[in-house]
Amino acid sequence: MPQTKSHVRNSKIILRNRHLNRKYKLLIKKAIKIYLFSVKVNSSNKSEEGLNVCLGNLSLVYKTIDKAVKRKILHKNTASRKKSRLANIIN
Repeated sequence: MPQTKSHVRNSKIILRNRHLNRKYKLLIKKAIKIYLFSVKVNSSNKSEEGLNVCLGNLSLVYKTIDKAVKRKILHKNTASRKKSRLANIIN
């Protein structure tokens, strides 16, 4: 149990930030799942349309990861590593 007023305030801030961080991390995970599913579906047929769908989903993943970096939820090196690994999957 918090003993001081400042610790009570800090614990409220920590809970708020944890909720926001979790929201962004879940958005990233969902975007990655959608991207990986589209790559899996379009891996058998190498059509131009399938490639465009995969690239569109990849840009959505990039967008969500970059927003998380901007809000300091992910470190920039972690984001760079994730984006690099996801980009290598499509090749």
